[in-house]
Amino acid sequence: MLTETDPRVSAYINLYAVLGTLPLLCELVPEARDILAGGPTAPRTGVSQPARSALTPTCIRFVVPGGPRDDYTFTPTGVHRGRALGVPLVILAFTSVTHFNRVIDGTAQPIPLGTPHRLRFLTGVFSPLTDLLARYLKPNSEDLADPEFQAVSTRLTLHVAAAAIAQVANEDRSGRFSAHHIPDGDVALEVTGAVAYHLRFRDHRATFVAEAASSPRGILTFSDLDVAGGILSGDISAIACISDGRLAMRGFISMVDNVNRILDRVGHYLTPQDVTPKEVTA
Repeated sequence: MLTETDPRVSAYINLYAVLGTLPLLCELVPEARDILAGGPTAPRTGVSQPARSALTPTCIRFVVPGGPRDDYTFTPTGVHRGRALGVPLVILAFTSVTHFNRVIDGTAQPIPLGTPHRLRFLTGVFSPLTDLLARYLKPNSEDLADPEFQAVSTRLTLHVAAAAIAQVANEDRSGRFSAHHIPDGDVALEVTGAVAYHLRFRDHRATFVAEAASSPRGILTFSDLDVAGGILSGDISAIACISDGRLAMRGFISMVDNVNRILDRVGHYLTPQDVTPKEVTA
């Protein structure tokens, strides 16, 4: 079994699956929306901070040599991928995929490029958001004692893992081999009564879509969020869950089987350090 991981694949996962979960964080967590809106925050101490000025829409461009390159735009109401015309730009540069991964791990700093007043956005908005994301993706026992926090944490972790499937299918050697055997079509990833995502395969490349599939050719149904998060992160055996009914497969079996093979590779990449974005200092 192939267990080694490729730093380049990790970089794609970090940009599109880990940081790609920031939009959902802002949808689910009021504190994240407060950071974007410039309002008071409520840290764990419960002491509110002074109100900040309203956020001017700002785009961060991540430039990773030999790896991914993309934009994320931050507005007072949310975060989305891409850059709208005229939105001010801050560039975060990296020397290599390894440097980028170390930044996400929390052991290095990026190279910020931009005017000083734009760079303040990194410390005032981007870093607090990634710190908050890290708290939900790597919760401590005190956080998990709160059922509401635990439910949101599981949702966010599931989003990261599901989005990582597409990156492994497209960039990882073993993942590409499995994707080569998957025909065009959609594979639904469903959690009973909770969420519905899908993977769209076209020409043996995968795209993660954070919504239900209208006409899936294959379906993976997880019994609950804990099971889904555990399987997608590699902490729970998919085979064991199939045996006891916690994971059900329907549709084009060979298609679903190859997605399961890619899923197995995802578990090798989603180690704890992959979900801890580093605070940026300008």
